[in-house]
Amino acid sequence: MPHEQPSRLDLLQGTLDLLVLQTLHTLGSLHGYGIARRIEQVSGHAVLLNQGTIYASLVRLQQRGWISADWGTSDNNRRAKYYALTRAGRKQLERQAGEWRAMAAIVGRVLDAPTGGDQ
Repeated sequence: MPHEQPSRLDLLQGTLDLLVLQTLHTLGSLHGYGIARRIEQVSGHAVLLNQGTIYASLVRLQQRGWISADWGTSDNNRRAKYYALTRAGRKQLERQAGEWRAMAAIVGRVLDAPTGGDQ
């Protein structure tokens, strides 16, 4: 029986926070809906986020001091909370991105290692 490709990417714990930090670093201040849509777009719609999921991440990041929030007016003239990366958030983004890149390199080496006795 062939293995089916999942229709959505299951995010590992902490991954969404990293994606949110990177999105704010790339685009600047943005409201939650805009952050979620941008992550979906850049991921090729492999990551689909509902309002509760993105909101939980934004609350967590704000509590840790990695993002700030201010009320503003959205493109469709509605009040929206806009989030921005803080100095501590930029440092955390650098740390986490480095850890993910290092881990991805390690996993890549293990997956690409010769099989059997071909060392």
